[in-house]
This record gives sequence, structure tokens and C-alpha cells, in this order.
Amino acid sequence: MILALVLAVSGVGPAQAGERQLLYYNHAWGTLDRATADAVEHSRYLREFADFEVRTTTGADGKVWTGRYLRGRETYLEIFGLGDVPGRDGQLGSAGLGLSTERDGDIEKLGARLRAAGQEPIEFLQTRDFGDGKPVPWFDSLFLIEKYQKFGAWAMEYRDEYLNDQRSKVGPARFPGDVTRERYLPDAYEDRVMRDITFIRLAVTASDLADTVPLLRAGGFSLWTEPGAVVATRGGTTMRFDEAPPGKTGLKRVEFELNHMVARHVEKLGTSTLVVGPGKRAVWTF
Repeated sequence: MILALVLAVSGVGPAQAGERQLLYYNHAWGTLDRATADAVEHSRYLREFADFEVRTTTGADGKVWTGRYLRGRETYLEIFGLGDVPGRDGQLGSAGLGLSTERDGDIEKLGARLRAAGQEPIEFLQTRDFGDGKPVPWFDSLFLIEKYQKFGAWAMEYRDEYLNDQRSKVGPARFPGDVTRERYLPDAYEDRVMRDITFIRLAVTASDLADTVPLLRAGGFSLWTEPGAVVATRGGTTMRFDEAPPGKTGLKRVEFELNHMVARHVEKLGTSTLVVGPGKRAVWTF
């Protein structure tokens, strides 16, 4: 009932003709059981499969988290284990989704669209401390709610202060106002198997899904419903959100485009399974 109501109000369907897309899939994260997170962290194969990194980050207000990152050309995946991030985000079955702009100033346009649709976005500045105790503005973000049950989505736009900081190892702008995902991510993916994320499936509560749809819509995604689910397309990565009770939520499936053809390889990582190939596609199920 909640899903049907929010979809009717949000006008789910193809993006309006001529409406420029403002948001794109940037990354998703999921909190997994400790055995699976440890298997991911110590996997030799994942270091061949993707531009892989385990990193502890200090963000705004001194918040510290440890993630395992699989990075592609424009998109990436972030894996947490139980307790690797503070609060409810560190609980089993929690997940999140970052949707980013590609042009400087588009986050303000997104805010205007949300307000025109009757939403009042919450603004937040994320920072990163490179270890000298001086936080650097990292990205501006917009949320629609302060608290969620098990899943939260946000809009983000990288800041010049971060992009121009040599410690961020970000490449030069290709055009004025370049805040693209491709600029932000390193080019190490070229020497790995993984190129980008093409599909992601998340199980979320009905309430969390209802709070996510307006952001997807304002961002310019094309949305449609399937039984018990919302699917968002446009921009290279398809996102599927399945309604689920709190005990069944979380990251469920990720599909990848590969840089080149490969033979079939199956990698068991704790309770998850990564099937790579045959061909130029890989599927990771959780």
C-alpha cells in the first residue's frame, strides 16, 4: 500500500521529455556478516578482478569507517562488515546508495526540482581528513530524511577543494565544472578485469523505498514498477529495489561489465558467490 501510494504521488514512469538527467549511480554499499567481509578483504582474486582497496576513512564530525572498495571506470562498490561503520549502518542488512552529479552546480538544480515537487532536502557537507587533522571538503550532499530503517540514498557533488587536492590523486578537469565520476576514480581499472557496475539489486523496507523514489525521480531516472519492486534506469546502471521486511534487507546482487572477454571463474567469498564470465559479464550474489 505504501509503495503504491508513493509511486502514484511521485509520478513513476519515464523521465519527462527534455528533462536533463542530474544524478547518476556513483556507488552502493552493504554491511555483510563478518566472515564474508573478511573473505572479501583477504581475497587475492579480487585484487586481480578490480581496482581493490581496503581503507579506513575519517569523515565529517570525526566519523570513522573501514570499507573494502571495488572501483571501476565510473562506478564502485563498498563493502562493510559488522561494526565497520558506526551506528545502524554497521548492522547486518544495512545498505546505502550514492547518486552523484557530473557538472558543478547540478546539485543546486536538483534541490530546486525537489522543492518544486514538495520535498525539502537536507543539506550536508562530507569532509575527509587525510591524516593531518585538517578536514578537506569532499562533497556536498542532499538527503530527504534524517533517519531511515535499513537503507538510505543521497545525492552528492564533489567539491573543488577535494578534486584539486594532490592527496586525492584525482585527474585534471576535462571541461569547466567537471565533477564526473570518471574524473574522481583512478584509471587503475584499465589493468584489471572489472570495468563498471551495470546492475545492482537491493532489498529495502517499504518505508525506505518510499523515501528513495522522490530522489530518483528528481534526479532524472526512468522508473517503473514490478510486483513488489521499483526499477530505475538511465545513465548506464540499472537499480532494482525490492520491498522486504527489516530482517531480509540488504545488498543482494551486483552485475559488472568487464574490460575484456574472460573464461568462467567462480569465487566463493563467505556466504556470497562471484561468478566471472564467460564473456564480458560478472555477477556477485549475496
